[in-house]
Amino acid sequence: MQSTRRTLLVAALVLGVAAGPAVPPALAATSSAAVPTPSGIPELEAAIAGLPTSDATAALVRVGGSEGVWRGSSGVHDLRTNRPADPAGRFRAGSVTKVFTAAVALQLAAEGTLDLDRSARSYLPELIPASYGKVTVRQLLNHTHGIPAPDLPGDTVEEWYAYRFRIHDPEDMVRSATSKNREFPPGEKQHYLNIGYAIAGLIIERISGDSYEHQVTRRILKPLGLRDTYLPGTDPRILGPHNHGYQTMRLDDGTTGLRDVSVWGPTDGWAAGDIVSTTADLERFTKALFQGRVVGGPLLREMFTLPKVADFKTGDPASYSVGLSMKKLGGREVWGKSGSRWGYNTAIASTRDGSRTLVYSVNSTDAKGQEMNEVVRNIMVAAYGNP
Repeated sequence: MQSTRRTLLVAALVLGVAAGPAVPPALAATSSAAVPTPSGIPELEAAIAGLPTSDATAALVRVGGSEGVWRGSSGVHDLRTNRPADPAGRFRAGSVTKVFTAAVALQLAAEGTLDLDRSARSYLPELIPASYGKVTVRQLLNHTHGIPAPDLPGDTVEEWYAYRFRIHDPEDMVRSATSKNREFPPGEKQHYLNIGYAIAGLIIERISGDSYEHQVTRRILKPLGLRDTYLPGTDPRILGPHNHGYQTMRLDDGTTGLRDVSVWGPTDGWAAGDIVSTTADLERFTKALFQGRVVGGPLLREMFTLPKVADFKTGDPASYSVGLSMKKLGGREVWGKSGSRWGYNTAIASTRDGSRTLVYSVNSTDAKGQEMNEVVRNIMVAAYGNP
């Protein structure tokens, strides 16, 4: 194990946040002599060095697969004490939740209780109106459904923060979305939104006669031994050890600075984005998924098949499959899923053959910003290469 400490001037970073005594955060990297060491270690170390910065307060990274193993962490547990970041800390994984939701749906399809080509309305006739009667379950899962986003309160991060404890009912969100005109005929374009997965979660409940949360727990979390992963329901806290998340926003005194947003209601995400996990658990899940131990047979191909349509906004070829997305990095296809909740950017990724896997959690100070976080970008490039 190697450990280095870098002195940081956190006071220059944080406007309006009490930082406490200056304690240098740690950058720790480990690799096992029993397995190959991956190439790119200097790049990986550099990608997470020097935290906290204006972009992120902490980063946890795990690289695995047959090409080698590397684990690193950097930054602070919180800006009050400046304690080093906990490599085993839990975090909000955001839209990585969609991979779990898609996997449960595909398991149900394998069992013959869910038909991907049936309409969502046939499963939820009292909720999905006739105007969306042709939307299929597969189209919900690969974002080609054409259903717009629901109306949620607030237009700025400050307003969203004020509403952070509001409970959002998934059925109400579906009613809000489906009361609007469709964005495009189902199956003709792709628009990445959460609403398709909210409907998928409700279909899982209808078919199973069970809660969405229990189905994920019974089918995935327990069989894989993901003991630090859970679905929070309405609880706004992150239970157990976790590194604090921060968001740049206007503070009560009128200045702009970082506010601790670790406690934030997750119900607007639900089956699309509420899961809490660790890098170790997500690495185990990623390996099992790509090895066909979560979804098997022909249905696993759904997760690696991009619909032949264009993106609704950019016109580029579709990049989202059922549950996953694909990017070409370093000359090869990398499949995975990223997620963002206030204070936290997360992703799982792997080459199709599992030769290199990546899991990261970055405590971004603008996790839902329009631009990719610089630390996140550097981690991806260090692990896989340039686009």
